[in-house]
Amino acid sequence: MSPAPPALDEFRTEVRAWCRDHVPTQWRSAQTGASDDEFVAFQKEWFRTLRDAGYAVPHWPKEWGGGMSVAEQVVLYQELAAHDAPRLVLPFVSIHHAASTLLAAGTDEQCRRHLPAILDGEIWCQGFSEPGAGSDMAALATTARRDGDTYVVDGQKLWASGAVHADWCLLLARTDPHAPKRRGISYFLMDMRTSGVEVRPIRQATGESHFCEIFLDGVMVPEANRVGPENEGWTVAQETLGAERGMTMLELAERLGTGGFRRLVELCARPRPDGSVPLDESVVADRLAALETEITGLRALCADFVADDRPGPADASIVKLYYSELLQRTTDFGADVAGLAAQTELRKPLSSSWESGPWVLDFIGSWEWTIPGGTSEIQRTIIGERALGLPHEPRSAT
Repeated sequence: MSPAPPALDEFRTEVRAWCRDHVPTQWRSAQTGASDDEFVAFQKEWFRTLRDAGYAVPHWPKEWGGGMSVAEQVVLYQELAAHDAPRLVLPFVSIHHAASTLLAAGTDEQCRRHLPAILDGEIWCQGFSEPGAGSDMAALATTARRDGDTYVVDGQKLWASGAVHADWCLLLARTDPHAPKRRGISYFLMDMRTSGVEVRPIRQATGESHFCEIFLDGVMVPEANRVGPENEGWTVAQETLGAERGMTMLELAERLGTGGFRRLVELCARPRPDGSVPLDESVVADRLAALETEITGLRALCADFVADDRPGPADASIVKLYYSELLQRTTDFGADVAGLAAQTELRKPLSSSWESGPWVLDFIGSWEWTIPGGTSEIQRTIIGERALGLPHEPRSAT
């Protein structure tokens, strides 16, 4: 491997020094058992700290506060993980999904309104999935009926991450019930404070209530908040899903490779109560080596995807599928090595997402990642059809 350019080494030194001075200490213990209000306050403060340093949105264009190269982003995420910095869980949809959609398909006015607001702490959620549609996004039943320069929205959304804290929502609704299902959908930016919006948190197996239901009853959405032409929301949604399946994975892959794998090695090197060391066992060492190889491949795959100006039609699905299932294998192995004692770790810090420390809870939480942005089955279908050119059954509506 060739040595890093001097400028990249200087950047790493800069980030490393910043992390030593600014990454909050003891944040894991402080966020374990924290209330929702404490979680929101901590996440917003940490976001402001990263923003003020220029580290919050490195993947955004330079004119909007980003502009880092892929190599610089990799260094940044490696150092944040190495210093056990908390991850931006609350603003995740805002800085990735919402921003990517606005930059790709939003009007100049929509970008000027929302991108600076996101940097000021505006929180977004995503209203795609529905109880009767699941991952079949095109089967959504939520309707948006036009009334002059306004749309009246009725329906229900499910699995909206962080919706209880959100200011705005990326919303898909059917505007033409008679069109083929992928051609009758429009894309909206919905103010969550609008009359008729009700959010209900869903308690999960880990004890958290990160996912939510959103009920929409006569919600008025201005025409100015539609993204793209009417009935062409399916095309706009691909920008959101492309970010969810691919662009977001660069940081996640580096955190898994640097922080997650390091914790796994430390776990395997820690003596058990009987004095034996898991790493001394060949089966453990072999599995650890296999996971390291897979993680190295994931990191390279993510960096190549983000750096590619013209990615392949299924590249984002390949990255998303690879990451989500590798995360499950990694946390499963951690739970296995941790043994029975890990079963009693029933709380984790709210600001950590999957990399919390309690391996069993992290393993349970890892299953979330094979669902959003399209399940693993959907990703395999996309890869088969778009990348490999495999035949498929004719669809009744396209």
